[in-house]
Amino acid sequence: MTSISRRGFLGVALGAGVSPLFSRAVASSSAFPNGRPIRLIVPYTPGGGTDTVSRAIAAKMGDAAGWSVIVENRPGAAGNIGMNTVAKATPDGFMIGMGQTSNLAINPAMMPTMPFDAKTDFAPIALVASVPVVLVVKSDARWHTLDDLIKEAKAKPGSLKQALAGMGTVGHMAGELLSNQAGFEVLNVPYRGAAPALNDLMGGNTDYMFATPQAAQEMLRGNLLRALAVTSPERLSILPEVPTVAESGYDGFSAVDWKVLIAPAGTPEEVVVQINDVVEKVLRLPSTAAMFTAEGSTAMGGSVEQAREYIAAEQQKWARLIKEAGITIDS
Repeated sequence: MTSISRRGFLGVALGAGVSPLFSRAVASSSAFPNGRPIRLIVPYTPGGGTDTVSRAIAAKMGDAAGWSVIVENRPGAAGNIGMNTVAKATPDGFMIGMGQTSNLAINPAMMPTMPFDAKTDFAPIALVASVPVVLVVKSDARWHTLDDLIKEAKAKPGSLKQALAGMGTVGHMAGELLSNQAGFEVLNVPYRGAAPALNDLMGGNTDYMFATPQAAQEMLRGNLLRALAVTSPERLSILPEVPTVAESGYDGFSAVDWKVLIAPAGTPEEVVVQINDVVEKVLRLPSTAAMFTAEGSTAMGGSVEQAREYIAAEQQKWARLIKEAGITIDS
Protein backbone atom coordinates (compact mmCIF):
# COMPACT_ATOMS: atom_id res chain seq x y z
CA MET A 1 0.00 0.00 0.00
CA THR A 2 1.19 3.50 -0.73
CA SER A 3 2.13 5.72 2.21
CA ILE A 4 0.36 9.06 1.90
CA SER A 5 0.05 12.31 3.82
CA ARG A 6 -3.27 13.46 5.29
CA ARG A 7 -4.93 16.78 6.04
CA GLY A 8 -7.75 17.82 8.31
CA PHE A 9 -7.46 15.22 11.06
CA LEU A 10 -7.33 15.59 14.80
CA GLY A 11 -4.04 14.32 16.10
CA VAL A 12 -5.06 12.56 19.30
CA ALA A 13 -7.10 9.38 19.67
CA LEU A 14 -10.24 9.61 21.75
CA GLY A 15 -10.34 7.40 24.82
CA ALA A 16 -7.99 4.83 26.24
CA GLY A 17 -7.29 1.54 24.57
CA VAL A 18 -7.83 2.77 21.00
CA SER A 19 -5.65 0.95 18.49
CA PRO A 20 -3.00 3.23 16.95
CA LEU A 21 -4.06 1.92 13.54
CA PHE A 22 -7.45 3.58 13.88
CA SER A 23 -6.68 6.48 16.23
CA ARG A 24 -6.85 9.20 13.59
CA ALA A 25 -9.94 7.72 11.97
CA VAL A 26 -11.80 7.56 15.29
CA ALA A 27 -10.65 11.05 16.22
CA SER A 28 -11.79 12.50 12.90
CA SER A 29 -15.29 11.08 13.37
CA SER A 30 -15.92 13.78 16.02
CA ALA A 31 -15.92 16.32 13.18
CA PHE A 32 -17.59 14.11 10.57
CA PRO A 33 -20.12 12.58 10.43
CA ASN A 34 -21.19 13.61 13.97
CA GLY A 35 -23.30 10.50 14.47
CA ARG A 36 -25.24 10.81 11.21
CA PRO A 37 -25.41 7.73 8.96
CA ILE A 38 -23.55 7.67 5.65
CA ARG A 39 -25.43 6.09 2.75
CA LEU A 40 -23.35 3.98 0.39
CA ILE A 41 -25.08 3.52 -2.97
CA VAL A 42 -24.38 0.26 -4.80
CA PRO A 43 -25.52 0.51 -8.45
CA TYR A 44 -26.21 -3.23 -8.76
CA THR A 45 -28.49 -5.83 -7.21
CA PRO A 46 -27.86 -7.45 -3.81
CA GLY A 47 -25.68 -10.54 -3.73
CA GLY A 48 -23.35 -9.66 -6.60
CA GLY A 49 -19.62 -9.02 -6.38
CA THR A 50 -19.91 -5.24 -6.04
CA ASP A 51 -22.61 -5.56 -3.39
CA THR A 52 -20.60 -8.09 -1.37
CA VAL A 53 -17.46 -5.93 -1.38
CA SER A 54 -19.46 -2.78 -0.57
CA ARG A 55 -21.14 -4.38 2.45
CA ALA A 56 -17.85 -5.72 3.75
CA ILE A 57 -16.11 -2.35 3.40
CA ALA A 58 -19.08 -0.55 4.99
CA ALA A 59 -18.99 -2.88 8.00
CA LYS A 60 -15.23 -2.49 8.40
CA MET A 61 -15.52 1.31 8.18
CA GLY A 62 -18.08 1.12 10.97
CA ASP A 63 -15.78 -1.00 13.11
CA ALA A 64 -12.79 1.24 12.42
CA ALA A 65 -14.32 4.65 12.98
CA GLY A 66 -17.59 4.06 14.79
CA TRP A 67 -19.49 5.35 11.77
CA SER A 68 -22.85 4.04 10.56
CA VAL A 69 -22.46 3.23 6.85
CA ILE A 70 -25.71 1.97 5.34
CA VAL A 71 -25.64 0.18 1.98
CA GLU A 72 -28.47 0.96 -0.46
CA ASN A 73 -28.87 -0.90 -3.77
CA ARG A 74 -29.96 1.22 -6.74
CA PRO A 75 -29.58 -1.14 -9.73
CA GLY A 76 -30.45 -0.53 -13.36
CA ALA A 77 -29.17 0.84 -16.68
CA ALA A 78 -25.76 -0.85 -16.41
CA GLY A 79 -25.05 0.92 -13.14
CA ASN A 80 -26.07 4.36 -14.39
CA ILE A 81 -29.13 4.73 -12.14
CA GLY A 82 -27.15 4.31 -8.94
CA MET A 83 -24.30 6.51 -10.12
CA ASN A 84 -26.74 9.23 -11.18
CA THR A 85 -28.26 9.11 -7.69
CA VAL A 86 -24.83 9.90 -6.25
CA ALA A 87 -24.08 12.56 -8.86
CA LYS A 88 -27.29 14.46 -7.99
CA ALA A 89 -26.97 14.12 -4.19
CA THR A 90 -26.17 16.96 -1.81
CA PRO A 91 -22.35 17.20 -1.73
CA ASP A 92 -21.87 16.86 2.02
CA GLY A 93 -20.34 13.39 2.35
CA PHE A 94 -23.50 11.70 3.62
CA MET A 95 -24.14 9.95 0.32
CA ILE A 96 -21.29 8.17 -1.43
CA GLY A 97 -21.22 5.45 -4.08
CA MET A 98 -19.25 2.43 -5.22
CA GLY A 99 -18.20 3.15 -8.78
CA GLN A 100 -16.63 0.70 -11.21
CA THR A 101 -14.75 0.45 -14.47
CA SER A 102 -17.98 -0.07 -16.39
CA ASN A 103 -20.04 2.85 -15.12
CA LEU A 104 -17.22 5.39 -14.78
CA ALA A 105 -14.97 4.54 -17.76
CA ILE A 106 -16.68 2.20 -20.24
CA ASN A 107 -20.33 3.32 -20.30
CA PRO A 108 -19.46 7.00 -20.86
CA ALA A 109 -17.42 6.08 -23.94
CA MET A 110 -19.92 3.58 -25.37
CA MET A 111 -23.35 5.03 -24.71
CA PRO A 112 -24.65 7.87 -26.88
CA THR A 113 -26.26 9.58 -23.87
CA MET A 114 -25.47 9.48 -20.17
CA PRO A 115 -27.40 10.90 -17.21
CA PHE A 116 -24.19 12.20 -15.65
CA ASP A 117 -20.70 13.31 -16.62
CA ALA A 118 -18.27 10.76 -15.21
CA LYS A 119 -15.38 13.21 -15.44
CA THR A 120 -16.92 16.19 -13.66
CA ASP A 121 -19.88 15.03 -11.54
CA PHE A 122 -17.93 13.04 -8.95
CA ALA A 123 -15.25 13.51 -6.33
CA PRO A 124 -13.14 10.32 -6.14
CA ILE A 125 -12.55 9.21 -2.55
CA ALA A 126 -10.53 5.99 -2.55
CA LEU A 127 -9.61 3.11 -4.81
CA VAL A 128 -10.89 -0.06 -3.14
CA ALA A 129 -10.01 -3.17 -5.13
CA SER A 130 -9.42 -4.56 -8.59
CA VAL A 131 -10.17 -7.94 -10.11
CA PRO A 132 -9.05 -9.17 -13.55
CA VAL A 133 -10.86 -11.48 -15.92
CA VAL A 134 -9.67 -14.91 -17.02
CA LEU A 135 -9.60 -16.16 -20.60
CA VAL A 136 -11.22 -19.60 -20.45
CA VAL A 137 -11.98 -22.33 -22.97
CA LYS A 138 -13.52 -25.80 -22.65
CA SER A 139 -11.27 -28.25 -20.85
CA ASP A 140 -11.01 -30.40 -23.99
CA ALA A 141 -10.44 -27.45 -26.37
CA ARG A 142 -7.66 -27.69 -28.93
CA TRP A 143 -5.99 -24.54 -27.57
CA HIS A 144 -3.59 -25.00 -24.66
CA THR A 145 -2.02 -21.53 -24.66
CA LEU A 146 -3.07 -18.01 -25.53
CA ASP A 147 -0.70 -18.16 -28.49
CA ASP A 148 -2.54 -21.23 -29.83
CA LEU A 149 -5.84 -19.36 -29.76
CA ILE A 150 -4.49 -16.20 -31.34
CA LYS A 151 -2.73 -18.09 -34.15
CA GLU A 152 -6.01 -19.72 -35.15
CA ALA A 153 -7.92 -16.45 -34.80
CA LYS A 154 -5.47 -14.83 -37.21
CA ALA A 155 -5.48 -17.75 -39.62
CA LYS A 156 -9.30 -17.90 -39.73
CA PRO A 157 -10.55 -14.30 -39.38
CA GLY A 158 -13.95 -14.05 -37.74
CA SER A 159 -14.30 -17.78 -37.21
CA LEU A 160 -13.84 -17.90 -33.43
CA LYS A 161 -16.71 -16.82 -31.21
CA GLN A 162 -16.17 -14.94 -27.97
CA ALA A 163 -18.91 -15.28 -25.35
CA LEU A 164 -19.76 -12.11 -23.41
CA ALA A 165 -21.47 -11.82 -20.04
CA GLY A 166 -22.82 -8.56 -21.45
CA MET A 167 -21.92 -5.68 -23.72
CA GLY A 168 -19.72 -3.10 -22.05
CA THR A 169 -18.42 -5.44 -19.36
CA VAL A 170 -14.72 -5.63 -18.54
CA GLY A 171 -14.71 -9.10 -20.10
CA HIS A 172 -16.03 -7.61 -23.33
CA MET A 173 -13.43 -4.85 -23.26
CA ALA A 174 -10.62 -7.32 -22.48
CA GLY A 175 -11.53 -9.26 -25.60
CA GLU A 176 -11.57 -6.09 -27.69
CA LEU A 177 -8.24 -4.99 -26.25
CA LEU A 178 -6.66 -8.36 -27.03
CA SER A 179 -7.96 -8.43 -30.60
CA ASN A 180 -6.75 -4.86 -31.07
CA GLN A 181 -3.24 -5.57 -29.77
CA ALA A 182 -2.87 -8.99 -31.38
CA GLY A 183 -4.42 -7.93 -34.68
CA PHE A 184 -7.30 -10.34 -35.23
CA GLU A 185 -11.04 -10.01 -35.76
CA VAL A 186 -13.27 -10.75 -32.77
CA LEU A 187 -16.79 -12.15 -33.17
CA ASN A 188 -18.77 -11.31 -30.05
CA VAL A 189 -21.76 -13.31 -28.82
CA PRO A 190 -23.42 -11.39 -25.95
CA TYR A 191 -25.51 -13.01 -23.21
CA ARG A 192 -27.53 -11.76 -20.27
CA GLY A 193 -25.00 -12.60 -17.61
CA ALA A 194 -22.02 -14.85 -16.96
CA ALA A 195 -23.96 -18.05 -16.20
CA PRO A 196 -25.63 -18.48 -19.61
CA ALA A 197 -22.45 -17.38 -21.38
CA LEU A 198 -20.37 -20.02 -19.57
CA ASN A 199 -23.02 -22.68 -20.13
CA ASP A 200 -22.95 -22.08 -23.88
CA LEU A 201 -19.16 -22.08 -23.84
CA MET A 202 -19.13 -25.50 -22.17
CA GLY A 203 -21.77 -26.64 -24.67
CA GLY A 204 -19.48 -25.78 -27.56
CA ASN A 205 -21.63 -22.97 -28.96
CA THR A 206 -18.82 -20.46 -28.45
CA ASP A 207 -15.04 -20.81 -28.30
CA TYR A 208 -13.69 -18.65 -25.48
CA MET A 209 -14.66 -16.11 -22.87
CA PHE A 210 -13.09 -13.57 -20.53
CA ALA A 211 -14.86 -14.42 -17.26
CA THR A 212 -14.41 -13.16 -13.73
CA PRO A 213 -12.54 -15.50 -11.37
CA GLN A 214 -15.65 -15.72 -9.20
CA ALA A 215 -17.82 -16.89 -12.11
CA ALA A 216 -15.33 -19.40 -13.51
CA GLN A 217 -13.57 -20.68 -10.39
CA GLU A 218 -15.76 -23.72 -9.64
CA MET A 219 -15.75 -24.80 -13.30
CA LEU A 220 -11.98 -24.50 -13.38
CA ARG A 221 -11.69 -26.56 -10.20
CA GLY A 222 -13.99 -29.19 -11.68
CA ASN A 223 -11.89 -29.36 -14.86
CA LEU A 224 -14.81 -28.22 -16.98
CA LEU A 225 -12.86 -25.19 -18.18
CA ARG A 226 -9.20 -24.48 -18.95
CA ALA A 227 -7.69 -21.06 -18.18
CA LEU A 228 -5.27 -19.71 -20.78
CA ALA A 229 -4.44 -16.27 -19.33
CA VAL A 230 -5.42 -13.63 -16.78
CA THR A 231 -5.66 -9.92 -17.55
CA SER A 232 -4.02 -8.56 -14.39
CA PRO A 233 -0.45 -7.20 -14.47
CA GLU A 234 0.61 -10.07 -12.19
CA ARG A 235 -0.54 -13.67 -11.77
CA LEU A 236 -3.40 -14.43 -9.41
CA SER A 237 -2.63 -16.27 -6.20
CA ILE A 238 -5.73 -18.44 -6.71
CA LEU A 239 -4.55 -19.36 -10.25
CA PRO A 240 -0.76 -19.31 -9.88
CA GLU A 241 -0.14 -21.60 -12.85
CA VAL A 242 -2.03 -19.35 -15.29
CA PRO A 243 0.15 -16.76 -17.08
CA THR A 244 -0.86 -13.15 -17.61
CA VAL A 245 -1.69 -11.83 -21.06
CA ALA A 246 1.25 -9.45 -20.65
CA GLU A 247 3.79 -12.21 -20.04
CA SER A 248 2.29 -14.16 -22.94
CA GLY A 249 3.71 -11.58 -25.35
CA TYR A 250 1.56 -8.47 -24.92
CA ASP A 251 3.55 -6.10 -22.74
CA GLY A 252 1.52 -3.69 -20.66
CA PHE A 253 -1.77 -5.52 -21.20
CA SER A 254 -4.15 -4.89 -18.31
CA ALA A 255 -7.93 -5.10 -18.07
CA VAL A 256 -9.33 -5.08 -14.55
CA ASP A 257 -12.66 -4.33 -12.96
CA TRP A 258 -11.76 -1.74 -10.32
CA LYS A 259 -14.00 -0.43 -7.60
CA VAL A 260 -13.73 3.09 -6.21
CA LEU A 261 -15.64 5.05 -3.59
CA ILE A 262 -16.94 8.33 -4.97
CA ALA A 263 -18.89 11.34 -3.67
CA PRO A 264 -20.80 14.05 -5.52
CA ALA A 265 -18.63 16.78 -7.01
CA GLY A 266 -18.31 19.67 -4.62
CA THR A 267 -18.07 17.54 -1.49
CA PRO A 268 -15.68 19.35 0.87
CA GLU A 269 -12.12 18.16 0.39
CA GLU A 270 -11.59 17.67 4.11
CA VAL A 271 -14.57 15.30 4.25
CA VAL A 272 -13.33 13.36 1.22
CA VAL A 273 -9.89 13.00 2.82
CA GLN A 274 -11.40 11.90 6.13
CA ILE A 275 -13.33 9.10 4.43
CA ASN A 276 -10.24 8.17 2.43
CA ASP A 277 -8.24 7.89 5.64
CA VAL A 278 -10.67 5.39 7.13
CA VAL A 279 -10.85 3.34 3.93
CA GLU A 280 -7.06 3.27 3.62
CA LYS A 281 -6.75 1.84 7.11
CA VAL A 282 -9.48 -0.72 6.45
CA LEU A 283 -7.65 -1.88 3.32
CA ARG A 284 -4.49 -2.46 5.37
CA LEU A 285 -6.22 -4.99 7.62
CA PRO A 286 -5.09 -8.62 7.10
CA SER A 287 -8.74 -9.70 7.11
CA THR A 288 -9.47 -7.36 4.19
CA ALA A 289 -6.52 -8.66 2.18
CA ALA A 290 -7.61 -12.25 2.86
CA MET A 291 -11.17 -11.48 1.74
CA PHE A 292 -10.01 -10.03 -1.57
CA THR A 293 -7.40 -12.73 -2.19
CA ALA A 294 -9.99 -15.48 -1.76
CA GLU A 295 -12.05 -14.10 -4.65
CA GLY A 296 -9.12 -13.20 -6.90
CA SER A 297 -9.16 -9.47 -6.14
CA THR A 298 -6.38 -7.15 -4.99
CA ALA A 299 -6.77 -4.34 -2.45
CA MET A 300 -5.81 -0.98 -3.95
CA GLY A 301 -5.91 2.07 -1.67
CA GLY A 302 -3.82 5.23 -1.93
CA SER A 303 -4.53 8.94 -1.70
CA VAL A 304 -7.45 10.92 -3.08
CA GLU A 305 -5.17 12.32 -5.78
CA GLN A 306 -4.04 8.84 -6.77
CA ALA A 307 -7.68 7.82 -7.16
CA ARG A 308 -8.33 10.84 -9.39
CA GLU A 309 -5.32 10.11 -11.57
CA TYR A 310 -6.11 6.39 -11.87
CA ILE A 311 -9.72 6.98 -12.93
CA ALA A 312 -8.68 9.63 -15.46
CA ALA A 313 -6.11 7.27 -17.01
CA GLU A 314 -8.65 4.44 -17.22
CA GLN A 315 -11.26 6.72 -18.81
CA GLN A 316 -8.74 7.76 -21.45
CA LYS A 317 -7.60 4.18 -22.07
CA TRP A 318 -11.06 2.69 -22.61
CA ALA A 319 -12.37 5.67 -24.57
CA ARG A 320 -9.46 5.34 -26.98
CA LEU A 321 -10.04 1.59 -27.47
CA ILE A 322 -13.81 1.99 -27.91
CA LYS A 323 -13.29 4.71 -30.51
CA GLU A 324 -10.67 2.72 -32.42
CA ALA A 325 -12.83 -0.43 -32.41
CA GLY A 326 -16.01 1.49 -33.26
CA ILE A 327 -17.97 -0.05 -30.37
CA THR A 328 -21.37 1.43 -29.56
CA ILE A 329 -24.29 0.42 -27.38
CA ASP A 330 -27.78 1.82 -26.99
CA SER A 331 -28.42 3.87 -23.86
